[in-house]
Amino acid sequence: MESFVNGYYQFAIWTMRLAFLNVCWILFSALGLFVLGFMPATAAMFTIVRKWIRGEEDVPIFRSYWQAYKAEFFKANGAGLILFGIGYVLVLEFNILRGQESALYLIVSYTVLASLILYVAVFIYFFPVFVHFRLKLLDYFKWPFIISFTHPVLTLFVMAVLWGVYYITWISIPALFFFFGGSVTALFIMWAVSKSFSNYEYHEA
Repeated sequence: MESFVNGYYQFAIWTMRLAFLNVCWILFSALGLFVLGFMPATAAMFTIVRKWIRGEEDVPIFRSYWQAYKAEFFKANGAGLILFGIGYVLVLEFNILRGQESALYLIVSYTVLASLILYVAVFIYFFPVFVHFRLKLLDYFKWPFIISFTHPVLTLFVMAVLWGVYYITWISIPALFFFFGGSVTALFIMWAVSKSFSNYEYHEA
């Protein structure tokens, strides 16, 4: 009975932590009108879940989040400008190619589609790398590419789990996205991706 009570207590604590972190993510994204707020807010969220994974479970969430948000604001937005610029070009190019009737354009569009899938993998690895290592700006794109490419099983596992969970949540209880969508995603990605970091620890600050 005592173990059940303790388990329920821990579940309730983590539920509140994740919900509060998710609310912080939404509010701080809105603070920067989303355009300038999304990247530093997401980086701050990954900073918190990284602390949790490393055993700092009692870290003051709001204070630590605000500190990380301020510290990473300009660097995260600079990286975000490049990241979203690349994504925009790939999506635009894919749509243009798919709009053509030529078979050659259709074949080329699959190459762009493959680039988009790789782009998603890089995006998944980007924030764990961003908060775990201290690198030059362009290296924050190089290392997510290298790590995702050299760990294909892990990459496919993370993408498959995220797709499955998102799909089930969307068709069952979509309101959960508001309370846990960002924080649970960040916790899972950070937990999974950090498994590969031991091979690259010499880059850590």
